[in-house]
Amino acid sequence: MITEVGHFSLVLALLMSILLAVYPMWGAARNDIRMMSLARPLAIAMLLFTLIAYASLTWAFINNDFSLSYVAQTSNSLLPVYYRITAVWGGHEGSFLLWITILALWTGAVALFSRPMPLQMVARVLAILGLVAVGFYLFILLASNPFERMLPFFPVDGRDLNPLLQDIGMIIHPPTLYMGYVGFSVAFAFAIAALISGKLDSTWARWSRPWTLAAWIFLTIGIALGSWWAYYELGWGGWWFWDPVENASFMPWLVGTGLLHSLAVTEKRKIFQSWTILLAIAAFSLSLLGTFLVRSGVLVSVHSFASDPTRGLFILGILIVTIGGSLLLYALKAPGLKGQGQYHAISREVLMMGNNVFLTAATMVVLLGTLLPLVHKELGLGSISIGAPFFDQMFTYLIVPFVFLLGVGPLSRWKKQSPAALKNQILLALGLSLSAGVLINQAYSTFSYLATLGSVLACWIFVTSVQEVVQRTGKAFNLNALTKLTRSHWGMIAGHVGFAVTLMGIALTSQYSVEKDVRMAAGESAELAGYQFVFKGVKPLNGPNYTGTSGHVDVFDKGQLVASLDAQKRFYTVQRSMMTEAAIDSGISRDLYVALGEQLDNGDWGLRLYVKPFVNWIWLGALIMALGGLLSATDKRYRLSKVALAKKSKQYTVSHTASSPEVLK
Repeated sequence: MITEVGHFSLVLALLMSILLAVYPMWGAARNDIRMMSLARPLAIAMLLFTLIAYASLTWAFINNDFSLSYVAQTSNSLLPVYYRITAVWGGHEGSFLLWITILALWTGAVALFSRPMPLQMVARVLAILGLVAVGFYLFILLASNPFERMLPFFPVDGRDLNPLLQDIGMIIHPPTLYMGYVGFSVAFAFAIAALISGKLDSTWARWSRPWTLAAWIFLTIGIALGSWWAYYELGWGGWWFWDPVENASFMPWLVGTGLLHSLAVTEKRKIFQSWTILLAIAAFSLSLLGTFLVRSGVLVSVHSFASDPTRGLFILGILIVTIGGSLLLYALKAPGLKGQGQYHAISREVLMMGNNVFLTAATMVVLLGTLLPLVHKELGLGSISIGAPFFDQMFTYLIVPFVFLLGVGPLSRWKKQSPAALKNQILLALGLSLSAGVLINQAYSTFSYLATLGSVLACWIFVTSVQEVVQRTGKAFNLNALTKLTRSHWGMIAGHVGFAVTLMGIALTSQYSVEKDVRMAAGESAELAGYQFVFKGVKPLNGPNYTGTSGHVDVFDKGQLVASLDAQKRFYTVQRSMMTEAAIDSGISRDLYVALGEQLDNGDWGLRLYVKPFVNWIWLGALIMALGGLLSATDKRYRLSKVALAKKSKQYTVSHTASSPEVLK
């Protein structure tokens, strides 16, 4: 009965989304306050019905209702309760229900936290979100229904959750990633609403920017969690391997980063409106493209969810309608968009636009490398592979000018910057960065030019960030001066420093990581990068739905015990699959990593040993970047009093619709 309630709630949510897509937009066109006022209650109703549907499916998993086809395919009675809850998004149908639930959450958040905004703008934004939701509610009800029954015959137990997903990383990674993916729908809705109204000014950018920051924060954390999960769960020691589905999340992040900077320029200088709108459309379009790639069956990946081409065609239709419609509107409206500000060829505006160009170029590289093999195969030209060397080489070319502009941009003035005024700062930063980068790499026995380049670039960002703070606070550099800097400013600094930390981690661990495959019996040892790995033997392992073997390894540094590691091989009895669970001792400057291989003859075991310097800086930098986004999103100019925002809202509405007798009633 509860699952039927969930199914019916999805139907009601679809109905609410249709009404939300039609009535507020119609009301905005007619300047009818009563119709526009329906936007918020309809958005909240859509959210409530979607939450009921999601809760119903969760109840079915917790109570092992294997009469539901989806539950039978992705769960098992031996599965721990916390994995049964997260198994809701362990397959295609449930993960898509999570997707539209998050879309409903974002829509509800806009409805609840946009009270001071002009009613006309809110109505259009929510209507566009409702229109996006219509397509996806139709998709889940017609092609991907998680509430389908297997009556009258159904299994007494389920096929179990994919062992790869039975991990804490998969508990938090998908919801966080989806919050970022879907969050760009809000930026998209603001952009389309602004295009329709024809009023693209600094006020629009100020409304849109906190929502864009929130989506970017979630996507940053989600990508970092996915990288961290791949690092410790897959057992091969890698943190990123340019998997097509990983690329699908990376592309909207690159464009979203450019969008944040472009919104800042539009808000501050009232220019680049056309470019900002295009980036907002591109960010959400790439999110939809990622959804298509994951669920269409065109990709083979540990992350992909579907192999049904019918589903892929449905999502492709949504993608074409969304992108095509928005670009058509953009083509009609963009020629009339003209910036109000003036700027010189050398200025902060131009430098920030330059970085946008490099971010866009990086996105095109990832898009080309991801889609070209698919297109090549579909055209009957055979299979080709574009792997990590291509991406690594192209990003090496792009990262140098990008990082240079990233450091110089904040030091520059708006409107016009004299190159001579920056000369001393640039030379000082360059000297310090080169010295620090070379010195850092002297700590390793082998010298790597790529690692040195990455270190120099990371140091460049850090030094120029310090210079920018000193420049802002003046010669009287003290605590009082620092406290006067806004949260948005500190957010920018944290974002740039976080990127520098990640870049340093990538450069050092990519070039200086060492590994060794060894054959060891109990009591034998192996040396790697100055560490002594001593294999103590194995013992049986029993879990709730698996059995296996645990191998114990002690690690010594100069005779001192520094780590005791237990690497596991697990056999999942229902799925009949073997999984490797690596053992890792993490530190700020290195990771010791052991993966247990197969048992060999004479009782020996194969082991893979790694020493990975500074690998944790990759994820530490992502967290610092996310913290920077949070600081910027909570800046006081986005937290104005309701009275102040209401005044701005009234001024916007009166200036834009004063000629309408309907609004002035």
